Amino acid sequence: MSDISEFDELDRRIIELMSRSSEGSFRQIAKQLGVHPTTLIQRVKNLQAKGVIGGYRAKIDYMRLGFGYMGIVQIYLEGSIVSAQDSIRDLPQVMAVFDVTGDCDAIAWIACKDRDEFSRVVKTILSMEGVKKTNTSVVLNMVKDPLDFVPDVI
Repeated sequence: MSDISEFDELDRRIIELMSRSSEGSFRQIAKQLGVHPTTLIQRVKNLQAKGVIGGYRAKIDYMRLGFGYMGIVQIYLEGSIVSAQDSIRDLPQVMAVFDVTGDCDAIAWIACKDRDEFSRVVKTILSMEGVKKTNTSVVLNMVKDPLDFVPDVI
């Protein structure tokens, strides 16, 4: 794992800018940063090699794609926690699985097209080997999307 002290001011500015949006060419991004494109490309390659930048993705509005039912499922596990988490992760409606501390052992973020699918997914998770119980919250509105998070590295 990289330590933030390993990065200089330019690295921090690259991380901040690319966290906000990685749209545009390296030439356009380099111009915004006031550096030569070759410098930017090398810096981005270094950040990729350190695992800080892991790829580029479009920000998808899942609600507009018809995934009108999102939920947060707290999952209480017994036995092989890792195996159960892997099984939950593999469900196509699961957007993320978090291994957590606290009352529950894992949290799954799910997205479904309708109430029936939502119900089936929650019941599927509950019926999986190693799952003792679940506690599900329906997401009414997303106030802040996780992809809107920009780390304060400067």
